[in-house]
Amino acid sequence: MSALLEARGVIRVLPGPLPVTLVRDIHLAVQPGEFIAITGPSGSGKSSLLYLLGLLDVPSAGAILLEGRETSRMSRGELAALRLKKLGFVFQFHFLLPEFSVLENVMIPMKKLAQESEQKMRARATRILQELGMEALLNKRPDQLSGGERQRVAIARALANDPLIILADEPTGNLDTKNGRLVFDIFKRLATQNHQAVITVTHDPQLSALTQRQIRLVDGVIASADQQA
Repeated sequence: MSALLEARGVIRVLPGPLPVTLVRDIHLAVQPGEFIAITGPSGSGKSSLLYLLGLLDVPSAGAILLEGRETSRMSRGELAALRLKKLGFVFQFHFLLPEFSVLENVMIPMKKLAQESEQKMRARATRILQELGMEALLNKRPDQLSGGERQRVAIARALANDPLIILADEPTGNLDTKNGRLVFDIFKRLATQNHQAVITVTHDPQLSALTQRQIRLVDGVIASADQQA
């Protein structure tokens, strides 16, 4: 089976008088339906690797392939279009727009893609929120929600355009244990039932143990890649 997402010999260096190597010699293949945790100590390059895999950053050397397409030489516009269509992002901070309702926040990526009518976008956003147990909160604004509810809305927004891959950077960092587990249970369901790949950065060993594979980084290098039994 060909990889959905692949890193081949990826290196990322921050240029300057004293160049800083964020990640180096990264070889990684991600298959549809995989649930992967990127782990490691602070400053090990976890978020840097996630941003490279999510096409938010461009490698200094090596290649990132999405569905077999080499992305490193694409223009900013091409990368932005690819992210909008193929990738969904969840961050530690939910970045919901306070002036919009829950439903309207989830519709934002759909409106950017502009491929469906307003009615269809509303129906799809409603269905996604219902699947995440948020049907009673459609018309609430972010400041009326708990932290766990906001993060579930952020996940719903990431799912708006039916992405191939969901990438999450410390998505449970501001949540208590119960809500953190709920977020990872949602990710696991997306991988097993929807066959979407999920890649998440986490510092929590109990949560990383819920994933299929743990990629551990140390000093920007993959130190281990453990597969769950």
